[in-house]
Amino acid sequence: MCLKAGAGSYAVADLNLFSFVQKDSPLHRLDVRCKLFIVCLVGASLLSARLPAALTYALVLIFFLKKSGLHLWSTLGRMKYFLLLLLFVFTARALSVTGDILFSFYNMTITRQGLDQGLLTAFKFLLVMLTGILFSATTKPSSVKAAVQWFLKPIPFVPEKRVAVMVSLALGFMPIILKQATVVSDAQKARCGDLEKNPVKRIIHFIFPLLKKTFLTADLLVMAMESRCYSDDRTDPEFTVSGMEIYFLAGSLVFCFGFFRL
Repeated sequence: MCLKAGAGSYAVADLNLFSFVQKDSPLHRLDVRCKLFIVCLVGASLLSARLPAALTYALVLIFFLKKSGLHLWSTLGRMKYFLLLLLFVFTARALSVTGDILFSFYNMTITRQGLDQGLLTAFKFLLVMLTGILFSATTKPSSVKAAVQWFLKPIPFVPEKRVAVMVSLALGFMPIILKQATVVSDAQKARCGDLEKNPVKRIIHFIFPLLKKTFLTADLLVMAMESRCYSDDRTDPEFTVSGMEIYFLAGSLVFCFGFFRL
């Protein structure tokens, strides 16, 4: 009993941002083609969305995150490096946009317009990231391959099966890369690498081992596929329709149209 509980807790702890979470939620049952279309539609619509529309979408996103078994604060806690990137984006926009100067130092000025645009840009990047995490948590990589293949099949001169495999492998590699990044970070901390004060050296000592482990894993995957005689000529996948697709599509179209109004 203890071993089973320990193994279960280890499995839960081992999940990272882009891992598929098995659960019976409306988004899990939704057709993958519908989900992929909605994700692309929302991502494109957020580019022109203003703050009221972004806040409204954030509330909807939090609702579906909870329904899908994801906790917002724990998810944000595992996005700490991405949040640092958003801080950099916010700072760059705040310093580069001209307008009403709030304060200046060392020939650098921060404007009110820069703060507004920086906050909105970083917030929309965060929403796009959370949307991708929600899509990954509710969709199997094999289903993504099938959906990409279905969308590309009518396009001439495009090897839809090969492109679908590439997209599926890219999504499948994201959890592996994140897990390897955690392993490399723990190994460096065990060797007091986190005491290095030079940020450039810390990044270099982190990036090169991570790239090496990633390339080695990719080579192993290629050899595994070749040893199993993998080819593009495979049986076309079958899709499962839940019956809620029309409601999600209609709601997403109305919601994305509202992005241009708010």
